[in-house]
Amino acid sequence: MHRRGVRIVFSGRRDELSPRMQKRIDEAVTRTAANTNGVLNVCLNYGGRAEIVDAVKKLVADGIDASLIDEAAIASRLYNPDLPDPDLIIRTAGESRVSNFLLWQSAYSEMLVTDTLWPDFDVSDLKAALADYASRVRRFGGRPEEELAEQANVS
Repeated sequence: MHRRGVRIVFSGRRDELSPRMQKRIDEAVTRTAANTNGVLNVCLNYGGRAEIVDAVKKLVADGIDASLIDEAAIASRLYNPDLPDPDLIIRTAGESRVSNFLLWQSAYSEMLVTDTLWPDFDVSDLKAALADYASRVRRFGGRPEEELAEQANVS
């Protein structure tokens, strides 16, 4: 990954891993910190619910008043708050669930389910997934403009 210029980041409860594993993670993160050709987020000992719990614990530890807690306060305390939310999540093997993965970050992600098994997922599968994604209209929870215009004409 380093030779390819990929930055490695880690998501998960690192303190529950062995000291040897923690050291290897630290070495990989440090060695690749300045790389800019992409990011590999290694999720190890990770769960989306645990990440949200850990973020709330950080809020408490930081002494944040409850009236000041908002989405931005929580998001800034996630494992890797500098990473953008995923635009597309691809589920292989026909699985139609999020499986406790990036629960906070995937709120507005597009989902694509494919029956292809992960080991068999290749470049042609990725190209097909990206083409499918490119054909979608992203609304981020909003309604399409045509629907809003239709309702305005009926009123």
